Amino acid sequence: MDRSLEIRGGGEKSETEEDDDDDGRCASMTVLLCPCLVILTLALFIGSIVLFFKLCLYCREKLPSLTHRPFSTEAPQPFDQAEAERVCKVIEDLFGSDRNMEAVLDRSNVDLSSPLVVEVIRRFRHAWRPAFRFFRWAGLNRPGYAHDGEAYNSMMNVLGKARQFETMVEMLNEMGRERVLEIRTFKIAIKAFAAAREVKKATGMFELMKRYDFDAGIGTFNYLLDCIAQEKLAKEAQEVFVRMREQFPPDLRTYTVLLSGWCKVKNLVEAGRVWNEMVEKGFKPDIVAHNVMLEGLVMCRRREEAMKLWEIMKAKGPTPDVRSYTILIKDLCKQGFMGDAEALLDEMVVFGCSPDTAVYTCLIIGYGNLKRMDRVAEMLREMKEKGCPPDGRLFNALIKLMTNQNMPKDAVRMYKKMVDDGFEPTIHTYNMIMKSQFLGAKDCEMGRAVWEEMLRKGCCPDVNSYTVLIGGLIRHGQSEEAQKYMEEMIAKGMGAPQVDFSRVGKPDILDELAQKMKFAGKFEDSNLFRRWSERMMKRVKRGS
Repeated sequence: MDRSLEIRGGGEKSETEEDDDDDGRCASMTVLLCPCLVILTLALFIGSIVLFFKLCLYCREKLPSLTHRPFSTEAPQPFDQAEAERVCKVIEDLFGSDRNMEAVLDRSNVDLSSPLVVEVIRRFRHAWRPAFRFFRWAGLNRPGYAHDGEAYNSMMNVLGKARQFETMVEMLNEMGRERVLEIRTFKIAIKAFAAAREVKKATGMFELMKRYDFDAGIGTFNYLLDCIAQEKLAKEAQEVFVRMREQFPPDLRTYTVLLSGWCKVKNLVEAGRVWNEMVEKGFKPDIVAHNVMLEGLVMCRRREEAMKLWEIMKAKGPTPDVRSYTILIKDLCKQGFMGDAEALLDEMVVFGCSPDTAVYTCLIIGYGNLKRMDRVAEMLREMKEKGCPPDGRLFNALIKLMTNQNMPKDAVRMYKKMVDDGFEPTIHTYNMIMKSQFLGAKDCEMGRAVWEEMLRKGCCPDVNSYTVLIGGLIRHGQSEEAQKYMEEMIAKGMGAPQVDFSRVGKPDILDELAQKMKFAGKFEDSNLFRRWSERMMKRVKRGS
């Protein structure tokens, strides 16, 4: 088991204490011989104790990172949603302007708590600059408040996803000084570096763990390999495994992660080698490993071998589970073999494996792609009858289906049903609905209404949201509005909108914005718009 929060500490006596014991013994032997020597020895003894405690106090002040703050067992503090709304409105209104956001927050008498700070950061999770400015303001000696691990980790997450790595690492070291580091903090950094394909930096987090006396176990090592493998860096994950396997002896999970990485890049030769090594080392592949291999064979269109593995699983074990059936049913639905997919669904029930929402989602989307909306409705009814109600993912899948099939009104109806059934729309939901209105219905007002509702619900727009909005506005002749939102993206520290401006009739808009920023004295922003323009032109040339 990964003793990831084990903190090293020593219980041995220091040399000073051992010398003190010797001094004490000498004093007791000489007390009969010379009273003056006794007084001198006692003075040395007391002096050494005073020196020892001063040294301890110095280390505590100068090296606080070597001692971790004890974790609180108290229940999370409640916070007022209205207070969060009020704070977010101040940030939204003032961040992009020349007015002093921090000064207004100072006068607002904000009732700070860790849950409130986490909520505000969550609402700006795709806009690292306003989130970071608020975080820094909240941490500046506010009476009765100090950032805890939860608040720090929330901000670390935002910085990592925005690839603000220098600031992220500075914050990690700050957490060390404040003694609020957790193993989760290092995992956030590992995932962020791996997502940016910075394998060396992700692996370097293990050295940082040592510096702060965290004992990284096999669980943390497997997490590192998994993060690398998920980015389709199977070769790099394998190299890290070979380099560090002596330090972290592999377990079944280690091999399963490597197997998944090779399957993800469709390298079945290496996947087979990992499988064989796993067995040779005495590990018996479990249902998770079998499902990974089954999915890899299906992805590589090795259907015959996939079915052989399937039959072995049914005959010798491990018995196929819901995930196993989902893999095969999803593949059949993608190919349009709906009869075979339903036959597998029936077999699943016969073998006592209850279908879940994921299985039904595959079938519903399969029929939807074939425009068999009658079967879609029947499947939805069957789900309810069998006690398997739709979830948020199914609603998102249906909205995507209707958006792709140019059914904007149906997409809006499905969105309303999703909300009525108590499911919270995600950023992905809003982006799809906006796309259906701007592109499908060609209804600019409705598209903007979706944007406003997204903001009202506290859902932070991401790059895709701005891309859909900006592209939609330009298509509907509202270039000036589009420019405003592009400037807003820069202010929030976001990337460029993925819009081919030449296709929407405004090929020079980025150059115009660069010139505008230059005249306004915002040279950094001007250079950024210029770089966006150059990258877009390169993409256009590659596509032509």
